[in-house]
Amino acid sequence: MKKKCACEPFELRFERDGGRCLVSGPAGALLRLTPSEFSAFRSGRVKEGTPLFNRLAEAGLLRGRLDFDALTAGLAGLSSEVSAGPGLHILVLTLKCNHACVYCRAVGGHGGDSMSRATALAAVETAFRSPNPAITIEFQGGEALLNWPVLKAAAAYAKRLNRKAGKDLALSVVTNLSLMDEEKFSWLVREGVSVCTSLDGPADLHDVNRRWSGGSSHAAAVRWLKRFMAAAARDGRRDTLPSALMTTTRQSLGRAADIVEEYRALGLGGVFLRPLSPIGYAAAAWPEIGYAPEAFLAFYREALDRVMKINFSGERFVERWAAILSAKLLRREDPGYLDLRSPCGAAIGQLAYNWDGDVYTCDEGRMLAACGDPFFRLGNVRRNSYEELLSAPAARVCAMASCLESQPACARCAFKLFCGVCPVHNYAEQGSPWGAIPGGTWCALHKGLFKIVFGLLENKKSRRVIESWLDGKR
Repeated sequence: MKKKCACEPFELRFERDGGRCLVSGPAGALLRLTPSEFSAFRSGRVKEGTPLFNRLAEAGLLRGRLDFDALTAGLAGLSSEVSAGPGLHILVLTLKCNHACVYCRAVGGHGGDSMSRATALAAVETAFRSPNPAITIEFQGGEALLNWPVLKAAAAYAKRLNRKAGKDLALSVVTNLSLMDEEKFSWLVREGVSVCTSLDGPADLHDVNRRWSGGSSHAAAVRWLKRFMAAAARDGRRDTLPSALMTTTRQSLGRAADIVEEYRALGLGGVFLRPLSPIGYAAAAWPEIGYAPEAFLAFYREALDRVMKINFSGERFVERWAAILSAKLLRREDPGYLDLRSPCGAAIGQLAYNWDGDVYTCDEGRMLAACGDPFFRLGNVRRNSYEELLSAPAARVCAMASCLESQPACARCAFKLFCGVCPVHNYAEQGSPWGAIPGGTWCALHKGLFKIVFGLLENKKSRRVIESWLDGKR
C-alpha cells in the first residue's frame, strides 16, 4: 500500500473564481490559491516548510497536519443550532391585507380566513413543546394588525406559559404599519413586542412596490418606525428596536445607493439586501419584477460598495448579508440564518402555522400551499401533536434534501460548510425538493454572494469593518 504523504490534500473542495481557486477543508477555513498553487496542492506536491505548506496546514487542508481539536470546534460552531429544535414559530393571523404589493404572497381574502383565538393558543402551546431554550413567536399576515384581538391573546398566553417554561422568549409582529394607532403602539411598547416592517427604499420605489389605496405606504411606515425607535431609545431596550426589511425587485436595480441612503437617513443602522424569491405569488409576477442572479449580484456589489464607504468614513452601518456570511467564514459560527444550514431550518428550525391551523415546514412552504400545492404541509395544530408534526413526511424530506452530503454538486463545493439549500425553492423552481443544484438560481446566487463577501474579507481595511460588525452586532 502506498504511504500517505503529509502534503496530500485531506479533502478537495474547490470553486473557481476568476483565474484562481477557492479551496476549503473540514475545519471551515477558506483559502484563495493561484493556478500553480492549486495544481501543487491537488497533486500533493507542496514542499514541507514552504509558506504554501504552512498556509494549507493551518487551514486543516493537509492529511498529515490535521488538528482534530480545531476541526471539531469548527464543525461544532457552524452547526451549533441544528439540533436545538424549532426556535422560530410563525403565526399567520390572517390572509387579509390592505396592501396590494407587486410581489405579495399573501391573499387578499374575505370572510373566515383569519386565525381563531383557539387556534392561536394551540399554536403557542405547540411552540412551547420545542426543546429549544430560545423561541421567537412571530405574528404575520396578510396584515397581522387586522386580527389584533387574537394577536394580543396569543402574546399574553405565550408570556403566561413562559412563566413556567423559563425560555428566552421573543415576541414580534410583522406589519406594514398602516393600521398602527396610539392604542396598538402603546400596548406593543409596554408588552415588549418588537415590530418589523417592509421598507423597500425611498418613497417613490417603496410605493411602487407596496401599493396602498390609503395613501403613501412609505409615509406610514416611516412615521411609525420613528415612533418605535424613539420608544426603544427612551426605555433603553435594544430588544424592542424596530427593524425593516427590503425586497429587491427589478425596480430596485440601479437604485442601490438610494436604498442604502434611505436606511441610513432613518437611523436604522444597517440594511439587509434581500433578493426576491420565485415562490408563491411572486413567481406569477416574475416576468415583470424578477431578474437573473447576475443582476442581483451586480446590484449587491454596488450597494455593498456604498456601505463600505460609509463605514470607512467612521460611521457604523451594517449590511446584514455580509455579516451573516462573515460570521460563518471568519468565526465558524452559526448566525441563526435558517436557510444556510445543513440540513436547513425547515421544520427542525422553524414552523409556520397558517390561519386555519395547518402547519408547514416553513413560511415558504406555506406560501406555496397558498398557490394550491400543500406539499410541505406537516399536519394541523388542532389535530396533531408536536411529535407528529416533526416526524411528518414533509419534515423528513426537507431534512434529507437539504443535507449537503446528499447533494452531489454541493459535497465538493468550497462553500459546503458555510452554505445550505432550500427544498421549497428547489421544488418551486425545478419540481423537486432535491433539485438539480447547478442548474438552479439558488446556487448561482449564493456562490456569488460568498465570493463577493470573501473578497472583502481578503482586504484588511474592509475586514476590520466587518469584524467590528460581528463584535458589536445588534
